[in-house]
Amino acid sequence: MNYSDIDIYRSDVDSVLQEQFPWNRLDGKNILVTGATGLIGTFLVDVLMMNPSRTYRLWVCGRSIDGASKRFGQYMDDPAFSFFVQDLAQPFSSDVDFDYIIHTAGNSFPAAFSSDPVGTLRGTVLGTDNLLRYGTEHKMERMLYVSSGEVYGDGDGVTWGEQDSGYVDPTNPRACYPTAKRAAENLCACYHSQYGTDVVTVRPSHTYGATFTDSDNRAYAQFLRNAVKKEDIVLKSDGKQERGYCYVADCVSAILYVLFYGESGQAYNVTDENSFISIRQLAETIAGYSGTNVLFQIPDDKESKGYSTLKRTQLDNRRLKALGWSAKTDFKCGLQKTLDILKHKNLPVNRPDNNKRQ
Repeated sequence: MNYSDIDIYRSDVDSVLQEQFPWNRLDGKNILVTGATGLIGTFLVDVLMMNPSRTYRLWVCGRSIDGASKRFGQYMDDPAFSFFVQDLAQPFSSDVDFDYIIHTAGNSFPAAFSSDPVGTLRGTVLGTDNLLRYGTEHKMERMLYVSSGEVYGDGDGVTWGEQDSGYVDPTNPRACYPTAKRAAENLCACYHSQYGTDVVTVRPSHTYGATFTDSDNRAYAQFLRNAVKKEDIVLKSDGKQERGYCYVADCVSAILYVLFYGESGQAYNVTDENSFISIRQLAETIAGYSGTNVLFQIPDDKESKGYSTLKRTQLDNRRLKALGWSAKTDFKCGLQKTLDILKHKNLPVNRPDNNKRQ
């Protein structure tokens, strides 16, 4: 079963399409989405392909044709859809002039940060540079880069606005992720300044939804797998860390708002200001839906290497809201919809249970 066959998921896609976007700007354009099989990329591709008024052509790339066939089998015969395999850390070449590039690719989960910090950093920076270079040389109209709220680092509990910056420890391998995102964002700024490249950036808070990948070991993904299997949730910290969240449909809506209306060279925080809770509250909410318990366990050294040490991460979304965006999905409702979609999708749930994090 495809996600698009599930009524709840389809209604989420329709809710984004009901926004009054100027789709005519994309008439006859070539659009590239990277990281298309990831949490955000999958939902974005479905929105773009299910758009009844589309007259554009969509190109998506990833590292695996098998993964693309699993996610997008219903589009493979559509002449407006093309998938190609590309390691973005390698030089990018194509015979297509992409008018718009939406770059969502990159390692974004703790297992990758601990097992392959070099690949995480190199892939993010080199991939972004390769796309900026190609797009600039081929006269693209706009690139949107999906960064992360982790770029802010540690700031003693402040609420981060787009011009703020906190401390990231460059001697800690776990810093590969925020450091790479910072460097990639700076590349965007440099291309904009030096070559006039039209590029905008979004910084999502912790985004959740049913389209997470099999290898995703972030807290919410692990907890949801536990809930689907009716297992107790193992929390490997005291759970006091506080995070801002955003449902994937709202995140993709924000991406489109910034794509169409964002100011070139600027970054925009993406978060639902009403979805700010602790990791423990997240675990307890999900456990409550499945009728299970939350257990506490100390992680081993290997597991803890990928964990974020930040105690509180909250973003200010006023710049994004000024474009007309607002979150539509209540946090508890979003979690319930996520569980319902996973149950309908009947996804395999026997994932590796290492790194049930923080």
